[in-house]
Amino acid sequence: MLTPPVTPKRPTQREHHGDVVVDDYEWLREKDDPAVIAHLHAENAYTKAKTEHLSLLTEQVFEEIRARTKETDLSVPTREGDWWYFTRTREGAEYGIHCRVPAAGPDDWEPPVLPESGGEALPGEQLLFDENAEAEGHEFFALGSFDVSADGALLLTGVDVEGDERYELRIRAIDGSGRTFDDVIPGTSGGALFDPSGRFVFYATVDGSWRPDTIWRHEVGTEASADVRVFSEPDERYWLGVGMTRSRRFLVIEAGSNITSETRLLDADDPTGEFHVVWPRREGVEYDVEHLVAGGRDRLLITHNDGAPNFELVSVAADDPEGPRRMLLPHNPAVRLEGVDAFRDFVAVEYRRGGLPRVAIAKVPAAGIPEGATADDTLHELVFDEELFAVGVRGNPDWAQPQLRIGYTSFVTPSTVFDVVVETGERRLRKRQPVLGDYDPARYVQRREWATAEDGTRVPISLVYRHDLVTPGTPAPTLLYGYGSYEHSIDPGFGVARLSLLDRGMIFAVAHVRGGGELGRHWYEDGKKLRKKHTFSDFVAVARHLSDEGWTAPDRLVAQGGSAGGLLMGAVANLAPGAFSGILAEVPFVDPLTSILDPSLPLTVIEWDEWGDPLHDPEVYAYMKSYSPYENVRDGEHGGRHYPPILAVTSLNDTRVLYVEPAKWVARLRDAGAEPLLRIEMAAGHGGVSGRYASWRERAFAYAWVIDRAKAHPSGE
Repeated sequence: MLTPPVTPKRPTQREHHGDVVVDDYEWLREKDDPAVIAHLHAENAYTKAKTEHLSLLTEQVFEEIRARTKETDLSVPTREGDWWYFTRTREGAEYGIHCRVPAAGPDDWEPPVLPESGGEALPGEQLLFDENAEAEGHEFFALGSFDVSADGALLLTGVDVEGDERYELRIRAIDGSGRTFDDVIPGTSGGALFDPSGRFVFYATVDGSWRPDTIWRHEVGTEASADVRVFSEPDERYWLGVGMTRSRRFLVIEAGSNITSETRLLDADDPTGEFHVVWPRREGVEYDVEHLVAGGRDRLLITHNDGAPNFELVSVAADDPEGPRRMLLPHNPAVRLEGVDAFRDFVAVEYRRGGLPRVAIAKVPAAGIPEGATADDTLHELVFDEELFAVGVRGNPDWAQPQLRIGYTSFVTPSTVFDVVVETGERRLRKRQPVLGDYDPARYVQRREWATAEDGTRVPISLVYRHDLVTPGTPAPTLLYGYGSYEHSIDPGFGVARLSLLDRGMIFAVAHVRGGGELGRHWYEDGKKLRKKHTFSDFVAVARHLSDEGWTAPDRLVAQGGSAGGLLMGAVANLAPGAFSGILAEVPFVDPLTSILDPSLPLTVIEWDEWGDPLHDPEVYAYMKSYSPYENVRDGEHGGRHYPPILAVTSLNDTRVLYVEPAKWVARLRDAGAEPLLRIEMAAGHGGVSGRYASWRERAFAYAWVIDRAKAHPSGE
């Protein structure tokens, strides 16, 4: 008889706003304590033993993923400067191989033809960076920054070998000169880049709470100790990032909290100069800046929400950004404006309407935008014929390019790359993700359903399934996914691994709950802070709708969510344990109150804009305590609760959601008579293990558990 690890109780006391809480398991936070590591290893051993019956199914799902994937392949080359850049994958290799080939000339905008097998070298191909070679000797490897100097001579890379998202920057020559550089810059965050001259590198470092708080300038060929501090952000609610406009006209520093932003620009011809604020920060006002040349004059396109909840687009003079604003796209309550990309000859606009992302293109008149004209006069939306889809601007680094690259997908259409020729509107298919085997999209159906929440709000649901294996009205095994935070939208997208569920007669469903951004800014606002419980009740309403309408049944319905979606999983486990046959919680944020009360922890102060500030506001404290999964676990004999089987997956080096949260939650669930499992990746971060084969195995294990809990046919067809 297998018994779970015994988690010793070592009570610690927490007191806020007159409320005293005794926490038996807070001691698990001590990552350097050998007893903690030993306990985590014991949890892994117990989970392995309890899931031994799934080993054959896990291996089968892994082999299915591998069999459907073209392992030796390459991405569509992207033009930047005088080169076409692309990434290769090779069968048996965990990581990507970064390469380039020279462009034929300034008018060469046709990507090199991809070899059918994916393995042959392209004419003039140059190897830039082989992640597999760099990863040797490391259990974890992640590439962060990857930038090439404007002259194509130098490569900048940032590498993380722990999973804690701290990157070491290095510079190397790629022009064949044989030059060597000893530049090593440790402890950076992502997003470092060269200035246009290639003489300097700009990068960010983090403070003790993992907040990117300082931007530095490094001169190539010098010691990191001589680097110049360019800007530091003292307000702990704000992150910093550094970048450059596509035109290479301005270097950019962006400061942002969850609800407020501020942008600084510096003429890129003067990289040692001083950055200047575009619009001074105002609480609750967010804006993004793009550079445009119209009628020979430098303009800034600014997408903002100042008095416009769903955002609007204005144009201002680059040398007078606080001066007169020309309205280009006014606020529309039915359209959430999400971003603008400016090029020399056209502008691409991304927005959301009817719960789905959209892209439109407008040409930039040579004489500039006429006075009184708006972008509405020239915008042309790209139209697609599927009911559910996702489209977005992808990989367009060159200011002068005459075409726009977009990515398109749906639940049944594999990821697809198009180039849209702006002058003619022609769409050129560059690549569709290969799916090996007998995949036929006509076998699958995707559709939209609507559930009614407890307050009467209609909540959208996306479904995908095989029409020959699922009969509407006859309960089918179902996996219901949810997130619902940070205005992040869960858009339709294809998944090779998901076919292992669909081909076993399972339905995959997404609950587009409040707190996400699917239906605009109001949808987000209605699921955060003191309205956060809408996220949880929406998910329960969706689960009950699917059962009531005969799509599934409680004994065949598994819930899944990760990170903030893991908070959702913990909350619905307390709210409606009888609605699910299993709950898969990945890197789950299940002890939010303890974390958000401690400003020394990573991300805490930044997160107050999302969840509220329980440290200083007793109302927020009481509200968060009322839904925190860890603090609301109820004993079966007292609360009448019966928890379904729960699988919690976490990573030891995760800096976003610390491993201690699911570890404590699992211990508390066992106290209540539940039988959860905890799996800890001991060399990974927030995104799980690194390497594609390792990631496939991780997903195969999770899906084997889901198949078992949903009572799907274990062997597929």
